[in-house]
Amino acid sequence: MPDPLATLLTNIRGCRICIEQPRGLPLPHRPRPVVQTSPTARILIAGQAPGTRVHASGTPFTDASGDRLRDWMGIDEELFYDKTKIAIVPMGFCFPGLDAKGGDLPPRKECAPAWRLPLMERLPGVSLILAVGQYAQSWHIEPALRRKSLTETVGNWREIYAAAKPRIIPLPHPSWRNSGWIKRHPWFETDLLPFLRTEISSTLS
Repeated sequence: MPDPLATLLTNIRGCRICIEQPRGLPLPHRPRPVVQTSPTARILIAGQAPGTRVHASGTPFTDASGDRLRDWMGIDEELFYDKTKIAIVPMGFCFPGLDAKGGDLPPRKECAPAWRLPLMERLPGVSLILAVGQYAQSWHIEPALRRKSLTETVGNWREIYAAAKPRIIPLPHPSWRNSGWIKRHPWFETDLLPFLRTEISSTLS
């Protein structure tokens, strides 16, 4: 009998919706969906969308953002890329392209409506979600727990963690462009990150 998750992942990796049925302008390059998961994954990293380096490598977070995220989590690359333990499922599976200023465009609007719910239904082992960035937080965190800005939502992490099922910890994007944000909000490193590392260790133990 076919494995439902394996079949779904095959369909995701062959997805061409943003070329054949785009919502707005089509994807400006060949699609290359990037996702990592398995039925036994305990932690889900819900990111934004692949960047240029990840688009080239085909592996999630093979860039400076990945280095920072692994540091936040307190784990090494071997554990980070162990799909039996950690799922990495961005809101948009493909690199969306660059805006006029050279920054990444938002995740494609086609991805989440087509794939996210059926994929989440096939990840019964996930007990902790890291909602990285506002797009993941908007999808995974119920409106009553979200706030008007990413800063306020991340600042509300204790209430979100206590109320959400499965457990959710909201995070800013680990881009080095957010270094200023981290300096302006010292509680992120003094309070949230130690808690995050403890939860990662506990969930995977």
